[in-house]
Amino acid sequence: MRVIPALDLRAGRAVWARGGHRADYAPADSVLLPEREAGDALALAGAFRERLGCDECYVADLDAITGGRPQHALLESLAAVAGPLLVDGGVADPVAAKQAVAHGAARVVVGLETLPSFAALQEIARAIGSARVVFGLDLRGGTPVVRSGARHRATPLELTRAAVAAGVPALLVLDLARVGTGRGADFHLVAEIRRAHPTVELLAGGGVGALRDLERLADAGCDGALVATALHDGGLGKHDLDAVRGRGPGRLGGHPSASR
Repeated sequence: MRVIPALDLRAGRAVWARGGHRADYAPADSVLLPEREAGDALALAGAFRERLGCDECYVADLDAITGGRPQHALLESLAAVAGPLLVDGGVADPVAAKQAVAHGAARVVVGLETLPSFAALQEIARAIGSARVVFGLDLRGGTPVVRSGARHRATPLELTRAAVAAGVPALLVLDLARVGTGRGADFHLVAEIRRAHPTVELLAGGGVGALRDLERLADAGCDGALVATALHDGGLGKHDLDAVRGRGPGRLGGHPSASR
């Protein structure tokens, strides 16, 4: 199983996400960096790669997700430092998806939180290629988080079925209420989604706090796990990441080889 460091960006800085309460996110003060570099997104991305051996990174552009301007220049710089980027930037249409790819995204997360419809998801997959698209199942305490006015109100499993039917080969299960808590992911839901979709690439994030959580995600059928807080506070180190790499199904085993 792959371990994918997560970077949350707000106003050009890396912030420490906790519980999905974005207004309260403070600059990321990580054990991987000197105190003077807290919030330095480029330095943190470099540390993920050099100190932890991670060769890809998940980036949440909180400015774009909340309706602001995408941080394209920073994404380009991060792509040069961190390797392939899995970017969640509030993409809701093919134009925004193409812009994300042009500015550094190896793959684009189309999150439920900002998705207008599954027809739009299908259009995005056609526009940039389905291999570049990941459907983000955004949850809060297990409840789907949907865009205001969107009609796709359904259970998590129904939503993942709609995403797969739209031609998306990868799913990201992300419970915002668990982010930064260290209380573990929703292993039951992850396993349920794996059973429903045995061939898709399955990623999960939110709540990973220790090696045991990574092992349980691997056992549940995850191909990759997003981690942030446990890397910042030292709950997980390179030895732990090395121990879990290679475990689990790993069917797709990495990221698309398509060039930018």
